[in-house]
Amino acid sequence: MKAMIYDLLIVGGGINGCAIAREAALNGWSVLLVEKDDLASHTSSASTKLIHGGLRYLETYEFKLVREALQERKRLLKAAPNLIHPIAIVLPQDNAVRPWWMVRAGLYLYDMLAGFGNLPRSRMLRRRDQAFSIPLKGKARGFVYWDCTVDDARLTVLNAVDARSSGAEIRTRTAFISATRDHRIWTAKLSDGSEVQATAVVNAAGPWLVEVEGRLGQWKRNTLKLVKGSHIVLPRLFDGDHAYMLQQPDRRIVFAIPWIGGTTMVGTTEVEVPNPENPEINADEIDYLLHAANTAFVRQSRHEDISYSWAGVRPLFDDGKGDLRTTTRDYVLEVDQDGAPLLNVLGGKITTARYLAEDAMRRIGKAIARTVGEVTRERPFSGGQLPLEFDAFVERSESIWPFLGTERTIRMARAYGASLGIMLAEVQDEAAMGRNFGHGLTQVEVDWLIEREWAKTAEDILWRRTKLGLAFSESQTTELARYIDERIAATAP
Repeated sequence: MKAMIYDLLIVGGGINGCAIAREAALNGWSVLLVEKDDLASHTSSASTKLIHGGLRYLETYEFKLVREALQERKRLLKAAPNLIHPIAIVLPQDNAVRPWWMVRAGLYLYDMLAGFGNLPRSRMLRRRDQAFSIPLKGKARGFVYWDCTVDDARLTVLNAVDARSSGAEIRTRTAFISATRDHRIWTAKLSDGSEVQATAVVNAAGPWLVEVEGRLGQWKRNTLKLVKGSHIVLPRLFDGDHAYMLQQPDRRIVFAIPWIGGTTMVGTTEVEVPNPENPEINADEIDYLLHAANTAFVRQSRHEDISYSWAGVRPLFDDGKGDLRTTTRDYVLEVDQDGAPLLNVLGGKITTARYLAEDAMRRIGKAIARTVGEVTRERPFSGGQLPLEFDAFVERSESIWPFLGTERTIRMARAYGASLGIMLAEVQDEAAMGRNFGHGLTQVEVDWLIEREWAKTAEDILWRRTKLGLAFSESQTTELARYIDERIAATAP
């Protein structure tokens, strides 16, 4: 029997790879995506958890990027109202860093580029904004504007879920080994021992793009800049659901954002690194972020207050500018047609991943003379078809499943949206949730994540699917890992 030839082989299961898989599958293409680890296991789960236009990019005149990002922000709010939520961001004014008129003009332009949408326009801080000003040292002057928060890893997974629902094949824990091509077909070897063929290949390996290029028999480039961004988690620095954008003396900015379990996330840094392997926050970065927080807020923090930290490596297109602050955050797509087509994806942002995927498909389609459509612009993600506004949806869910409790209902409503009704369709009480692993994580949810979202380890579930990792003890994590192994073994073909 003749082996299937995929239309598209995608290497990399981060946000870009999964978004392209979704776009291609919904266009009716046969797709195989391979990821050497878990989906969103690297850069795409190490962001600042924002869907935003990139206010600071206006300073480097990247107006096109900001406008695209703001338009995508509007689309994503509609497509995943359970997962993406507006947030007020307070921007304290520091004339020593940027003059007042420059910040005010930037915010005005930000609003204009956003157009009329569903978020409030920026404004100056007012005397009655006590919740915004009280946490800050000194007399609070500045502005407030709006962007959105997101669970970055879940958004990546939902792209893959939608891709699979339209026929895409997603293989996690499957590394791309090598590939050769003739004028028509790529032939690739994978770590599971299989050999596959595809009409075109997408290199969406992010920080590992150069390594994959080598395995594709391509040149070794010097147009990729690897930049590490780190975050720390501190006890809550302020009350309320708003965030802060803190201007730093080096003209960088640091966000302080409410995070899970009554904590505050502070980040990010920018440190150029030689390779993407095992990024970790260093002492200088910790000092930098602590200093930013302690300079801004009344509540002070020490090294020992840090409960968690993470670091991720962003693959930025090297535009020849030596200053990391001014290096473009826009994406670059390169099509190589020296034989069967190859598309290399450089850079990109979580916010603009859908737009990038649309652009990528146009270019690949042109390379193989195949028409593609704009199929995801108005399409909701799995669970995003909420019958009510989110708060009303939470209230209704709590009335249907009162045993969940308010905190668990909110967490699960955010994660699964309308799909919560499918997950809990046969559940009448807590006993029907099955085994309780701790902190509201039960067998029903774990089985769902294994069967429908490619979860294969405790880390996959605790840190990328649910964000419960901070709450779990070592023994609870061990018990969960044991169950996952048993469950996967029992259901293996």
